[in-house]
Amino acid sequence: MNLVDLRKLAIRKRATIRFGLKNGMQCVISETGIARVPELQASPDFNLEAELAGATEFVLEEVPVAGAKGAKTRPTPLSRAELSAMTQMSPTAAAAHDEHDEE
Repeated sequence: MNLVDLRKLAIRKRATIRFGLKNGMQCVISETGIARVPELQASPDFNLEAELAGATEFVLEEVPVAGAKGAKTRPTPLSRAELSAMTQMSPTAAAAHDEHDEE
């Protein structure tokens, strides 16, 4: 699982994904696939891909649909294995599975 996988998942799920960095900061991947570190004030002295490799805990929070009243989502804590499994499920594989079930 790498940063590109998480960015694709965030876009596909319309969700925000967060994980902690070793320096205490947090990386946030938005529903548009942009990865950023909000607390960062200067050029980073770390590699985000390397920080991701060491991360074990993640939080996934679905973004409410615009205009939906009262649509509150709860952050879902996930382990590395759970999130990795989610990234392995491609939309094409899911679509092929659905077609097979209809036959």
